Amino acid sequence: MPQLPDFPWDKLGPFRSTAAEYPDGVCDLAIGTPVDPVPELIQAALREHTDTPGYPTTHGTVELREAARDWLANTHGVLGVDAESILPTIGSKEFVAGLPGFLGLGAGDTVAIPEVAYPTYEVGALLAGATPVRADSLTQLGPVTPKLLWINTPSNPTGKVLPIDHLRKVVSWARERGVIVASDECYIDLGWDEKPISILHPDVCDGDFTNLLAVHSLSKRSNLAGYRLGFVTGDSALVAQLLEIRKHSGFMVPSPVQAAGVAALRDNSHVEVQRERYAARRSQLKEALESAGFRIDESAAGLYLWATRDESCWDTLAWLADRGIVVAPGEFYGPRGTNHVRVAMTASDEAVEQVTRRLR
Repeated sequence: MPQLPDFPWDKLGPFRSTAAEYPDGVCDLAIGTPVDPVPELIQAALREHTDTPGYPTTHGTVELREAARDWLANTHGVLGVDAESILPTIGSKEFVAGLPGFLGLGAGDTVAIPEVAYPTYEVGALLAGATPVRADSLTQLGPVTPKLLWINTPSNPTGKVLPIDHLRKVVSWARERGVIVASDECYIDLGWDEKPISILHPDVCDGDFTNLLAVHSLSKRSNLAGYRLGFVTGDSALVAQLLEIRKHSGFMVPSPVQAAGVAALRDNSHVEVQRERYAARRSQLKEALESAGFRIDESAAGLYLWATRDESCWDTLAWLADRGIVVAPGEFYGPRGTNHVRVAMTASDEAVEQVTRRLR
């Protein structure tokens, strides 16, 4: 069994206890879990496909793969994706954690991850027996040539959007060295100050998907975290390799969930409704935090505000807990996050109003 870091969220217990003593209770802005209703058209698709006694296919239905292909093309300008090269995943976290192992990485191999990063990138490398290395630029890697390089745009937790020039450099550098690039694009529909772009966009990769993988999720855009549905696409040979492994391992998205995914990917109106909700909450929280002395860094996209008072994140957590507010400490995401906290916009309008009043 590999030595894994402690599960980070367990460390929030004392802060939750303090926040719970606040007269009106806890306002939880720590975990980015959706709180708004699943759109009715998606619920209807799920209900209509509940009588599915047989096993689903690991590769997913043709309808789901075509819906994902069309969504990439119509919404994000990603052209040339073959529906055969789309592979459903049981949410995105299991895939992120499993990818180094699926690719056969192990002892002596290196996985490059962002300096401030979603913790599961590191965990996935450790589960495979590989070594994670944090780097935000290719020069930081020095002589190290990783087998797998993770990028995340927009970033969780910072909301940073990687520009086209940076992505092109990453693709060019990786191709020269035979490095696989996995791009976590789970927040791509939530651009605010900047518009995120996929690594598979022709302006980035010139239509050549060799050694490139893009990971997507329906959890945030469609409030489907409870359904567990995402997908990966890109290099057809890599996707075929991943499909074979996942067939043997029994990674299958339930048939009703696949049907719900078709409905979600074929409709953009519910995404716009949800974007408007998040935009309003973002504006309100940002103004309230800044009025309370916080500085918001990056945060150009995604579901979080990357906030700081230029002090230890644990001191900030304590200050907020005294006001009944719980957020995520930046230290969860790497050493460079120790003076920041991550504030989630995934709270009800009522909770955001409460936070605003408490901060003011």
